[in-house]
Amino acid sequence: MGETIEVEAAEGVAEAYLTGAAERPGVLLFVDAIGLRPRIEEMADRIASWGYVVLAPHVFYRDGRAADLAPTVDLREPGAREEFFASGVADRVAALTPDRSGPDSDAWVRALEEHAGAGPIGVTGYCMGARLAVRTGGRFPGTVAAVGGFHGGRLVTEDPDSPHLAIASSTAEHAFGHADRDRSMPLEQVEALEEALRQTRRRYLNEVYEGAPHGYTMADTSMYDEAAAERHFAVLRGLLARTL
Repeated sequence: MGETIEVEAAEGVAEAYLTGAAERPGVLLFVDAIGLRPRIEEMADRIASWGYVVLAPHVFYRDGRAADLAPTVDLREPGAREEFFASGVADRVAALTPDRSGPDSDAWVRALEEHAGAGPIGVTGYCMGARLAVRTGGRFPGTVAAVGGFHGGRLVTEDPDSPHLAIASSTAEHAFGHADRDRSMPLEQVEALEEALRQTRRRYLNEVYEGAPHGYTMADTSMYDEAAAERHFAVLRGLLARTL
């Protein structure tokens, strides 16, 4: 359905997957730590089939082309996912600090708006992409009407730039689907996120998917959980329908 385009990002040209009929409401999709690859394109196509234009940017463009950073082995095989993550993935994620991801988000939103119809946009993110989604919602109040975050990690920290703090400046409706017993998003962080959401007095959803592992939406890895993935799609579709 889609095509790969190039976007002038903050520090260079970045690839992005664009899919959906022109002039439909726009949705920005932030990838997980594994990056832009066929599974992300499949998810973007599915969201687009609901009646949206979806842009999934290669957020790690500073480190190389998407194909160069993609896994070369089947991450569904035992130990393959863990081996891939040990190959420098954490370093790429850590280097994508808010002072980098913020200006990049400006570029992603501009690019999406060039192809989408007039009106508000939605943002959804996975794993570390959930942090980017939340921050983008806070960076664009009045523009971002929906923020989804699924199996996100470290959404609440003690840092002064903790992602959850961006919720206060956002005007979006939020929906979160947390992985069960996720070490990167323990229950106390889920509860702190709940309090930040409650204070907005806007509609929100903040759920833990019982039995679902971190990475449950990613069908190209050993962490995939079909029931949780389908639940996430239903939640996201409802969120976008209500807000866009």
